Amino acid sequence: MQALSPSLVPPYLEGLNDPQREAVLTTDGPVLVLAGAGTGKTKTLTTRLAHIINTNLASPSQILAVTFTNKAAQEMKHRVVKLLFPMEIQWLGTFHALASRMLRRHAELVGLTSNFTIIDQDDQIRLLKQVMEIENIDTKEWPPKEMIGIISRWKDKGLGPYEVNPTDGGEAAGGRIVHLYKAYQERLRSVNACDFGDLLLHVVHILRDPKHENILADYQRRFRYILVDEYQDTNVVQYMWLRLLARGSGNICCVGDDDQSVYGWRGAEVGNILRFEKDFPGAKIIRLEQNYRSTGHILGAAGGVISHNEDRLGKTLWSASDEGEKVVVRGLWDGPAEARYVGEEIEALQHRKYSLKDMAVLVRAGFQMRIFEERFDQLGVACKIIGGPRFYERQEIRDALAYLRVVAQPADDLALERIINTPKRGIGGTTIQMLYTVARSKGTSLYTAIQQLLDTDELKPKIKGALNQVIGDFERWRSLVSTTEHTVLASQMLDESGYIAMWQADKSPDAPGRIENLKELIAGMGEYESLPEFLEHVALVLERNDSDSDDAISIMTLHGAKGLEFKVVFLPGWEEGLFPSQRSMDENGMKGLEEERRLAYVGLTRAREKAYVSYAANRQMYGNWISAIPSRFVDELPEEHIESSSEQGTYNPGRSQHWDSSGVAPSVRSRPQGVSYSNKERPLPKDAYARGVCVHHEKFGKGTVVNVDGNKLDIAFERGGVKRVMDSFVTRED
Repeated sequence: MQALSPSLVPPYLEGLNDPQREAVLTTDGPVLVLAGAGTGKTKTLTTRLAHIINTNLASPSQILAVTFTNKAAQEMKHRVVKLLFPMEIQWLGTFHALASRMLRRHAELVGLTSNFTIIDQDDQIRLLKQVMEIENIDTKEWPPKEMIGIISRWKDKGLGPYEVNPTDGGEAAGGRIVHLYKAYQERLRSVNACDFGDLLLHVVHILRDPKHENILADYQRRFRYILVDEYQDTNVVQYMWLRLLARGSGNICCVGDDDQSVYGWRGAEVGNILRFEKDFPGAKIIRLEQNYRSTGHILGAAGGVISHNEDRLGKTLWSASDEGEKVVVRGLWDGPAEARYVGEEIEALQHRKYSLKDMAVLVRAGFQMRIFEERFDQLGVACKIIGGPRFYERQEIRDALAYLRVVAQPADDLALERIINTPKRGIGGTTIQMLYTVARSKGTSLYTAIQQLLDTDELKPKIKGALNQVIGDFERWRSLVSTTEHTVLASQMLDESGYIAMWQADKSPDAPGRIENLKELIAGMGEYESLPEFLEHVALVLERNDSDSDDAISIMTLHGAKGLEFKVVFLPGWEEGLFPSQRSMDENGMKGLEEERRLAYVGLTRAREKAYVSYAANRQMYGNWISAIPSRFVDELPEEHIESSSEQGTYNPGRSQHWDSSGVAPSVRSRPQGVSYSNKERPLPKDAYARGVCVHHEKFGKGTVVNVDGNKLDIAFERGGVKRVMDSFVTRED
């Protein structure tokens, strides 16, 4: 680190703490800045860039500064200008923007011209569909969107079509996906285009090719310093590109936080930051641990949770401010009780002069949002959904509502038009236009016009068959309205129409979330007496737009909250299976669990002053009521940093042996049909359960206890495998 005389300290170094200053002044060799949440990483990175320019270590054109978003790039440019003076930093931008600039210089080396087109996902799918039709691959059995997803993942790993193992495609497209990848790339070249994945992939191939070593050498000489933001979020091909360029000067500075690597599902490799010292021998590790955002208790709680991860470099956040209020941990009887609790706390905070814009509700899964949206609407609390539409405005929910509206009111032309060809039934725009023409000429609804046309020979047999099926389905469903529970009917409709199957066949990352939302919709219907009552409620909700006022509480997922901060954060749904996500653990094992724990850390460190963690003993998930146990993350919260309490009848993890002293389950005014909760005492005798004891669970059936952890049992069920449940929700099979 360069030593500076006090008289020569430039103004931009003032206000930096010692580790930040060290990160700025350590300009020789590789540097990894481990920047914890709220420790001023952006300030450190931009000050380092300004220092390099100000001390003439490099000119602006000799610095490569890489960010993940255009917003971050603009923020960095703005701050550097503020620290120094207006200047053009030519090589500051996102991975894709910088790679695109390089590729246009050398496009002919990969069979393109410099004016190539960058296509978006819609064009990708359309182009691949053309290729699949030429290759006689059934696009219904192997959806192009799913195939593009597989190809994109290969590109993120730096694998071109001739580098993929022929067996890597598995059963995709009948085992022909690798050949399809080759054909797709040739088609891209023929139209002088590339997709976003190609930008870095092509550049890496050029830089790695021994025939073009002069090009790599030129870039290595050009970039005397490389600065990288959010290094923990890099994927394999981004990592390869950076390593190639950094071999020149060796002056690469990466800023990131291994504890905030939460994008593994989209290709990010936390291993890139964990092996930095191995990849860059002699690297200096600088830890930014002084947090300028959160109170001591919040940092202590977050640190306690993340310390259970093994794959981390380690750091301990601290704050010079006071300890603040402890993290509130609250156990509730069920999901609706949790929503009521959050609403009550928000109103109490408003009385304490907190603004709604200073608060956020951070959920693990999108389906959790509905119950909070509706509760806030009842209370007149303005809210806004960050990162997506409100629950009833989502595509899959509007589609499902359209089916319900047609059952309730056949003359609802807009609803029928929306879903008449969803899922695909071969009923195109021309047919719909003809149906409307008939309806207008007869003065009838679209539904009635279809019924009339089915008695004629005016329609082609295939279209007539499809329309006959649609009308037949709706007539059958409508006949069940008076005799079938409306939630059951809704589930039946979505199943028999093929709508659920459509999303099950969709392999895009958001498809599982859409299915969860549909199940949450059906669960929410159970709160209303009938289908008409529910549809009226939805219509009124949709009529109320978000408040024009800026003072609204934010609702978003934990993934969407990364990089944001609020005075008050609510973290509901901390239960096993929901958070950590069972799907994530099933698919990725320990790696998935550790990423879930990093999400918990991210959620807690979004809070500046107050954080609330809550869990429910009973949760309606995917249309079913389940008994839930608190997340292991709740147990991992250090007792000295939390204030824990729970409703009567709710298990309080790590703080008591049983649910509570009475063991009495509270009555619930609005219970789901088919589920009964006992109001009698349910004693929990010592040694009631041991390994080998046979038990029965209302949902999972018969099973055998394989492990006992206090009141939590690991049970091998005859169906469903090993599950962890509370002993109060099973009975002995003696």
